[in-house]
Amino acid sequence: MAQDMLLYWGSGSAPCWRVMIALEEKQLQGYNHKLLSFDKMEHKSPEVLNLNPRGQLPTFKHGDNIVNESYAACLYLETQFKSQGNQLIPDSPAEMALMYQRMFEGLTLNEKINAVIYYEYFVPEAERLDSVLKRNKDALASELKLWEGYLQKLGTESCMAGQHFSLADVTIFPNVANLFRYGLSAERYPRLAEYHTLLKERPSIIASWPPHWQENPKGQDTLNDV
Repeated sequence: MAQDMLLYWGSGSAPCWRVMIALEEKQLQGYNHKLLSFDKMEHKSPEVLNLNPRGQLPTFKHGDNIVNESYAACLYLETQFKSQGNQLIPDSPAEMALMYQRMFEGLTLNEKINAVIYYEYFVPEAERLDSVLKRNKDALASELKLWEGYLQKLGTESCMAGQHFSLADVTIFPNVANLFRYGLSAERYPRLAEYHTLLKERPSIIASWPPHWQENPKGQDTLNDV
């Protein structure tokens, strides 16, 4: 099964990490993969564009099936290998509803994180405005307060949609890990910090931890004032 899979990925990319966590959770180790460099624009190479016309990562192929959007790939893996590995979609309608709600709210969280940490990367220096960056940071802070409240309501040592690890965690944890990699204050956001500490020791997350983070554990301070 895993031998029929091919994943093109980039280290530290939250979308790529989601798919890798899902593969680990479904016990699909042994899949073919190729680590590409964003800086060298390897994601725009012909071999990637042949499978993914957008030239984005992840690019994922299983047999003749191509699923490049990270959320879609995670859902695909869970539904295709439902009886294998860990169950990632709860049976309970209430838990399932919460899982899907948090999972897709994660897209908004991802957008607000990227607006801050990649501002200098995407915006030419001559076009950068401190007022825009401050507005983006304020919007991220408001978003993070929502997630603090969600986790507060669920109680200590909770996953994102309850006591059981689910697709909500597969898709959201990489965003949370990036928050703390870029200097988010654990004192200011204690529930998110607790969640990060709880899940970073999970085997699927350890196995897929970004290699350049392992080589350079020290992150950045971009978010220390959010």
